[in-house]
Amino acid sequence: MSLVIGLDTGGTYTDAALLDVDRGIVLATGKALTTRDDLSVGLGGAIAKILADFDGTPDDIKMVSLSTTLATNAVVEGVGGRVGLFLIGFDEAALERADLARALGQDPVYFINGGHRPDGGIQAPLDIAALDAAAIKLKSEVSAFAVAGHFATRNPLHETETRDLLREITGLPITCSHELSSSLGGPRRALTAVLNARLINLLERLITATQNIMSQQGLTCPLMVVKGDGSLLHADFALSRPVETVLSGPAASLSGAAFLAGAKSALIADIGGTTTDIAFLHNGTPRLKKDGAFVGGWQTMVEAAEIRTCGLGGDSEVTPILRGRTGGLSLGPRRATPLSLLALRWPTLKDHLSRQLDLAVPMATDARFVFPIMPDGVPQWLTRSEIRLAEKAIAAGPAPVAELAATQLALGAVDRLISRGLLGLSSFTPTDAAHVTGAFTEFDDEAAKLGAKLMARQRNGAGIAIAATPLNLAEMTLDELHRRSVLALMDAALAHEGGDEAAVSSNPLLAQSFRKTPASNDQLVSVGVKLNTDLIALGASAATHYPPIANMVRVALTVPDHADVAGAVGAAAGSVRQRVMVSITQPAETKFRIHLADGPIDKSSLDDALAAARIAAKQLAEARAKSAGATKIDLHLEEDIKLVPLSSNKDLFIEALIYATAEGRAT
Repeated sequence: MSLVIGLDTGGTYTDAALLDVDRGIVLATGKALTTRDDLSVGLGGAIAKILADFDGTPDDIKMVSLSTTLATNAVVEGVGGRVGLFLIGFDEAALERADLARALGQDPVYFINGGHRPDGGIQAPLDIAALDAAAIKLKSEVSAFAVAGHFATRNPLHETETRDLLREITGLPITCSHELSSSLGGPRRALTAVLNARLINLLERLITATQNIMSQQGLTCPLMVVKGDGSLLHADFALSRPVETVLSGPAASLSGAAFLAGAKSALIADIGGTTTDIAFLHNGTPRLKKDGAFVGGWQTMVEAAEIRTCGLGGDSEVTPILRGRTGGLSLGPRRATPLSLLALRWPTLKDHLSRQLDLAVPMATDARFVFPIMPDGVPQWLTRSEIRLAEKAIAAGPAPVAELAATQLALGAVDRLISRGLLGLSSFTPTDAAHVTGAFTEFDDEAAKLGAKLMARQRNGAGIAIAATPLNLAEMTLDELHRRSVLALMDAALAHEGGDEAAVSSNPLLAQSFRKTPASNDQLVSVGVKLNTDLIALGASAATHYPPIANMVRVALTVPDHADVAGAVGAAAGSVRQRVMVSITQPAETKFRIHLADGPIDKSSLDDALAAARIAAKQLAEARAKSAGATKIDLHLEEDIKLVPLSSNKDLFIEALIYATAEGRAT
């Protein structure tokens, strides 16, 4: 037997599955609540449950494989550390491309002279003095750095020199854009580097927690981490490339769906606490999105399975629409700990909810609580006002938002600390709504009902209550979750067939057609659409939410056995795969330039350049696969040689792209 433990750490649950991968069977499964302030507690609980059902010894386990939605959730919610970005050889207009300015927000950016030309030659000397001054200024203000150089994929010299200088001065983690992607497109590489830098501390906490639990349980086998394309990385290698774990959880769930449901074609929907992830499985295999994963509105350069993810889940924050006369509710994209769940760990929450109900006038902060997630204390890169609020939050523990923040200025600081992942938010969610309706009752239903009462009495711009009763409020919440889920499914299906990313949800007529109660009773036109494929639903709440969703689009639904731990199953079933690209350009008539990770080299003929590029690509892919933890490696080459015919016997060379894929079994 080859026994592997698969783990999947989500925003709400941490799942575990023990697989005999040689025989293709699930031997045991376990679940525990994810504990964000100390991830090892949830991980330890899940692992302990499956080991309790296992009659062997820890030495029988050959590998632990970890997938996580935490990186995906962080990108969708905009959570992460404060990053300093160095753009080398770019002007300020670069911020307006690839949504880079929006991704940075208030994080600092420095424009440094330097960079390279398209042929790999130096565009301008690197401004070492400006780098030195900026590094000294920022070293106590940020948690990590991102570096993106002009045409760094054609020559990474200035990125690596910047990395070495920043490392010497600050000692902080540094992400270089050329290490994450071989593609051109500087602003999008910079965006990917920023996201990577934001996620480093998060992934380090998760891997450290997992390694600690493995040690406590006597598990001495290797620890692997699932990438966004469903393949595996050794944990040490993953620490330097955390952005590659974006879509890790969804990709593992796809692999799990193929394992659990067999090789078939179907639309897969995985509903978690924070996100819903949708992909199409064709004969048991997902399609890769080679131009980069699209996550939470960001187009990255991370090669991943073609998965569309949106901020919609069982723990999506429910917000009343108070402006305007129609009222209603909005969901997500931010995740909140359900009131019913927080009340299990902090029963005093119900006393606070009752006191808020005793007040005659509803407040915007009703049924909203925060709790600290700062196991290492208050980061010193926060502003002074944020530091004071963070210290107050640590001293208070779980507390109503109104007690921590009495002014709009303080409420803004609370929101910023939530977005940095330093405070957790608890408010009314679809999980609470399911407790009110009785569809799900695992947590504290009294807390959920109190929260529904507070939410229902909020008033819109016309002074009318949002909902007539708490039950009505809960039904409105679930109806909106189901409607938004249908829109996400239809958007994903049409995009898979070449349509726009939001073809249905951006069309008012189509979007309104899925409302349970039509917006208007005098509509002249009714529109209906349906899915022409099977639907497989995964996730702990799939059996609760997806039957009515499937009915809305008239599609056959399957919720397979172990659907609630599909990510853990997929993590255990993965293999190691690394893919690299080497490009060739022609800067002069008899000069063919091969762009390599350690700098360009020139050959006098295309044949010589292609031969050298093939060797280099194979060597790099194999080296990365070994570093990622693979043995028995198979290598595969693909080539894209771009020529323009000039005459019957002459072609104009544009460029050549050599792709090498190395795949092997994880050890």
